[in-house]
Amino acid sequence: MKRILEVCCPDIGSVRAAVEGGADRIELCSSLETGGVTPSPALIREAVALLPGRVNVLVRPRGGDFLYTPEEVDVILGDIEYAVAAGASGIVCGALTPEGDVDIDLCRRMREAAGDASFTFHRAIDLCRDPEGAVDSLVNAGCDRILTSGGAPDVISGADTIASMKRRGEGKIIILAGGGVTCGDVAELLRLTGVSEVHASCKQSVGSRMLHRRGGVSMGTPGADEYMRQETSPVIVAELARKIHDFH
Repeated sequence: MKRILEVCCPDIGSVRAAVEGGADRIELCSSLETGGVTPSPALIREAVALLPGRVNVLVRPRGGDFLYTPEEVDVILGDIEYAVAAGASGIVCGALTPEGDVDIDLCRRMREAAGDASFTFHRAIDLCRDPEGAVDSLVNAGCDRILTSGGAPDVISGADTIASMKRRGEGKIIILAGGGVTCGDVAELLRLTGVSEVHASCKQSVGSRMLHRRGGVSMGTPGADEYMRQETSPVIVAELARKIHDFH
């Protein structure tokens, strides 16, 4: 069984770190602190140039829930078409109905917009009313993959559900386990679920190179430290990749 490590990258430095560490694939996004939103056109182009054929692009117009207005749907479909035209090998997207079910009609429209690119239904599945039951619907909608923590805060807590989803979709759809994956628990995750693909951010805190610093001013969340940020670590990527690829 070939195992895959997908690394979630929010900026070009993280993309370079993922490549250096030996990631098999990246999910490109922006604003990880909100769970990720659609990256900029230039970031997509730069990432594809660094890792051609192995860049999946998150298409999510905003943070928050996954119930979208008609105007937001137009933005989503346009962003999918742009990302594919820019060379993305896959699209990561998803939507729910007000009742908490997968919005299958919209998923089909997303799948159509993605064309020949792969389509991953993202962690909206973890806010779904019935994640396991949604597997069949997503297979019928033409999805290639589901990114999930098993409807739990992290993959270990959701391992039983992830394993059930994998069994339900066996041979029809890939279950990509993601959410709180660490080097310390990835072997247990693989043992408990049997998945072949793992998604992780592999991030570390990085201090600013700024010499001049003004305290007490935040650009977003009050009290946030503007001189610390999260970035992918090539060392963590390499260790996680080794543990995934060497697992027996």
